[in-house]
Amino acid sequence: MRTLLTTALLASAVGAALMAGLFCAFAYAVMPGLSRGEDRTFVQSMQHINRAILNGWFLLPFLLPLPLLVLATVLAAKGHSPGGLPWIVAALALYAAAFLVTGTRNVPLNDALDKVPLDAGADLLRDARAAFEDRWVRWNTVRAVLHTASLGALLWALHLHGASAG
Repeated sequence: MRTLLTTALLASAVGAALMAGLFCAFAYAVMPGLSRGEDRTFVQSMQHINRAILNGWFLLPFLLPLPLLVLATVLAAKGHSPGGLPWIVAALALYAAAFLVTGTRNVPLNDALDKVPLDAGADLLRDARAAFEDRWVRWNTVRAVLHTASLGALLWALHLHGASAG
């Protein structure tokens, strides 16, 4: 069971790291870069990104940590990593919060922007961008921070888990 817990924590940490990295990259590079473009270019680029990201390379590290963190919580609660339990629970709560932000904030904004026709007039493109950009960037920053905090909690849980082995 200890090996299973270690594996669940490591895989969850990799997932959290990948998500933190992705959302941080959007916060400090992708969105500032896109913000410099014209409205049509911005809308078109975000539509392409939001369609392209729905693939296994994204979904696996995005979805898999949740059940693994539940498993890790159960195993730690059964005494396989007593000192790590609070940190595993914190990692789960933070990761779940980031997951909820994505599903309730960013995805609805993506879906609304996806409905904007690229041949629309300049006013519609400007309005669609205005309804999307600042809110999406704000919530993306929140989920980047949450995933980063989840990763930090997981790394500390792994440290405590390893220290309790010897």
